[in-house]
Amino acid sequence: MAGGWSRDGAVQDQIDDSIKDELARIQASRPVGESLTHCAECGEPIPEKRRELVAGVRHCVECQRELDAEAASRGGINRRGSKDSQLK
Repeated sequence: MAGGWSRDGAVQDQIDDSIKDELARIQASRPVGESLTHCAECGEPIPEKRRELVAGVRHCVECQRELDAEAASRGGINRRGSKDSQLK
């Protein structure tokens, strides 16, 4: 790797690895088993239709929205780092 250049396909390998990691994280966080009748966060009843449609549901719609928003705000992994770190 003369001149600090990466081998051909290295960027695509990083993208592929990031996608695989994210898919594994999503699959691991999917609920499994029997749905709860009441939300694990607030204790409110979970509607029967939601329990039927979402296998293993643990939260009411409002609490799930909040949990999803928190997870989205944390973001993912940036394997490439910032441009500044690459230019040094």
